[in-house]
Amino acid sequence: MNGKTKRGHSDSTLLGMGQLSLVEHALCPLDSRLSSVNRSVVHLTSHQFTDKTGKRRTARVRISSPLGLTPTDEFYLWGLLALTCSQPAPSPEFSATPHYCLRQLQIIDQHSKRGGRQYRQFAESLARLAAINYQNDGFYDPVRREHRRISFGILSYSLPLDDDSSRAWRIVWNSVFFEMVQAFGGHLWFDLSVYHQLDPASRRLFLLLSKVFRRKQVSPRFDLHELGVQVMGFAPTLARRDLKIKVRRAIARLEEHNIVSQSAIQSAGTGRQSATTIQLIRGAHYSSTRVSGTPRIESPLAELMKTIGLDARAIRRCLRDYSHAMLQQWIDITLAARERHGEKFFRRSAAAYFVDNVQNAAKGTRTPPDWWHDLQRQERQPKTTRHRKSKKQHTTAIDHDDAKSLTNVLYQQFRDLGQSEDFARTNAQRFADTCEQ
Repeated sequence: MNGKTKRGHSDSTLLGMGQLSLVEHALCPLDSRLSSVNRSVVHLTSHQFTDKTGKRRTARVRISSPLGLTPTDEFYLWGLLALTCSQPAPSPEFSATPHYCLRQLQIIDQHSKRGGRQYRQFAESLARLAAINYQNDGFYDPVRREHRRISFGILSYSLPLDDDSSRAWRIVWNSVFFEMVQAFGGHLWFDLSVYHQLDPASRRLFLLLSKVFRRKQVSPRFDLHELGVQVMGFAPTLARRDLKIKVRRAIARLEEHNIVSQSAIQSAGTGRQSATTIQLIRGAHYSSTRVSGTPRIESPLAELMKTIGLDARAIRRCLRDYSHAMLQQWIDITLAARERHGEKFFRRSAAAYFVDNVQNAAKGTRTPPDWWHDLQRQERQPKTTRHRKSKKQHTTAIDHDDAKSLTNVLYQQFRDLGQSEDFARTNAQRFADTCEQ
């Protein structure tokens, strides 16, 4: 992200924010055929952890993504978390225009036209992330400082009905998830610009190593299969030789960016009893991009108030004197009034209307108008319909009239993901029934 930041990193450094337990494993398979809609409805994976007695245990993870999930969605997840937590008073609710988000994430620049392909991709990614249900029976809770069984969604959202609207997109993080992210010891900052340059497999390894290299010069010895399949997301059916080639390729990419300085891959044993381990040494990247403190960036409300017509001085005064929640509410009311009624709605100007309402709302003498509440209700209603429409568009390749055929397709995909025959058949039938409704 751009803007002034605290000591320890450059103002031009683009930062992402990862949750420490989530970077321990892949959120979806790397294979695009398994990550696309209706092909990765349930992703089963695991990761290792050490319990209070010092015993190594395996945490089982189940990620349900009814609208599908792709590795590219992780870029938006980590980027949006960073934008949210970089605000002066971070809260689970983050409101900003898509132009602001994509500009801060360097997907577009300030001169780019509003709308278009990038906006559409961003909205589609939000839809997929919002549909996720995450379950883990060994998730580390940094608030309570213990491993726990946990289940949560990632986020919810509310977007204007009109794609050309200048109003903010409202993103609300799940409270359990956001608590884990914000807690001391629950997150890590990393260089998102480097992350953006990597391929999906290297990205996931980069995040895991960023967690490890915060405290250690040398990584533990990773098992090849655990690292390649559970962390990076390669198919469990890959031959060991092919898996080693792919993992080596990802390590080489990290060496190009000085994330890793050296690597050692060792094999022991023969036949089925053989094991391959990988150990990595920290590179110079972590010396040159060390982050201390939380970065601070331009408030997304500043862009919205500028759109309304406030000058820089008035914007600074509003941000200083009023709560962000109040400002956001009256910004949305003002922009909605402009789109609904035009400039003739305002006696003097949109800026004067906004300032007058904020001042009176702060005194407790002004409440939002009824028409705005009605508009919000209208915008909440179509969400389910839009999701169903999106889901239908992506499943046209499957013959919905043939329930048996659909069940068989889903069954085979669940089996490919490593599920048992009974579990795969149950899941396949359940999701086939859902598609028919």
